[in-house]
Amino acid sequence: MCVDDALSRIYSVMIMNEQAHSFDDLNALENRVDELLTLCRRLHDENRSLRTSQEQLVTERANLVAKNEQARSRVEAMIIRLKSLEQSS
Repeated sequence: MCVDDALSRIYSVMIMNEQAHSFDDLNALENRVDELLTLCRRLHDENRSLRTSQEQLVTERANLVAKNEQARSRVEAMIIRLKSLEQSS
């Protein structure tokens, strides 16, 4: 009977030890999932911000291209007028 009690106690300690390891593993997994969720949220926010910035830059670029084209047209018109004035003289 003493051997059975001892074996029973050893078995109980082993089960408790396994449960403690399982809880530690679950806690570690839960912490890792929380970290990944935080990272995912941060990356989502960063991605949204980058998309907004990209849209603004694309719009700004289009405006600059249009202004550049306007300036080029004006310079060409001035050159044509100067040439015509030169030929008139």
